Amino acid sequence: MIELHASPPGPDAPAPHDWRWQLRHAARTVAELERLFELTDDERQGALAAERGGFPLAITPYYASLASPSDPACPIRRQVVPRALEATTVPGDLADPLGEEAHTVAPELIRRYPDRALLLVTDHCAVFCRFCTRSRTVGSGAGARSLERLEPALRWLREHPEVREVIVSGGDPLALATPRLLAVLERLREIPSVEVLRLATRAPVVLPMRVDDELVAGLRRLHPLWVMTHFNHPRELTPESVAACARLADAGLPVMNQTVLLRGINDDAAVLAELFRGLVRARVRPYYLLHADVVRGTGHLRTPLARGIELMRELQGRLSGLALPRLVCDTPGGYGKVPLGPEVVVQRGPGSTTLRTWRGVDVEVIDPPT
Repeated sequence: MIELHASPPGPDAPAPHDWRWQLRHAARTVAELERLFELTDDERQGALAAERGGFPLAITPYYASLASPSDPACPIRRQVVPRALEATTVPGDLADPLGEEAHTVAPELIRRYPDRALLLVTDHCAVFCRFCTRSRTVGSGAGARSLERLEPALRWLREHPEVREVIVSGGDPLALATPRLLAVLERLREIPSVEVLRLATRAPVVLPMRVDDELVAGLRRLHPLWVMTHFNHPRELTPESVAACARLADAGLPVMNQTVLLRGINDDAAVLAELFRGLVRARVRPYYLLHADVVRGTGHLRTPLARGIELMRELQGRLSGLALPRLVCDTPGGYGKVPLGPEVVVQRGPGSTTLRTWRGVDVEVIDPPT
């Protein structure tokens, strides 16, 4: 099913369906990018800046095959091909939009909520998304964190039993070799107070062949473990990605999706409806529609906050509850996620509240006697 724009390697090379081959052959330079796409001046300047030490460039052959080689407005291409606009800072931009540095409690461990923490196990990704929240650190070259490097974080978790859930992220944890990833997860499983693990990965979207039998067999031993991924456009729901999600679901691993709302990519009710329905068919629960984080250099990809609220108004009642995610804004500075949506409370009075339904009808709800 994979068709690559670039010329294939020699006959002795591994098949493109091998995830390691995909990582080795990811486009990382301007020259490699030009073999895939007819670059605009804006894209070429952005790619040159990335190559010269900016936020790195990486696109797997698989994900590049989903993009148009000639249309710069392609929603896949816009997510991963750098643009010169990344050098532009607009009001509100932050290098560390979620205040992660201020909430770091041990090396590679971030705690912004009372009962959960985020463990960063690598700075590598199969694909570097241009809207990345951690563009300040991702791709810096440090690579996979050793167990020795992670030991202070593991010790902190053992000493703080109020933390019941750990999100394993990076970079992308599935950029690690399976034994290395499982070693980290198994160490977390040894901490009695850590009840739930979450694996935050975009591999099912950009590198679906990574979800192989070895990985799934290892993960299914670590229940309860939830997989959190990032499908942003229906074009990403390919037979390969749907099959990857099916392998996870068949192993009893719930898959949840966090879509980032992106200008000119998915800020359209019909596009989002197609995506969310497709995810449900693939047994992936649409969990969040995220207002894009205020990452420095991403103003050209972000929407006004009001646009997300308007889109939820258009989708409410037209999609089943299974297919409708929550719209949230992860507030700048690390103060946590805030749910958003169209105003539904029209009026409050003694003993009653008037609600506006998705049909636009106002309905009074009477409180019981006290």
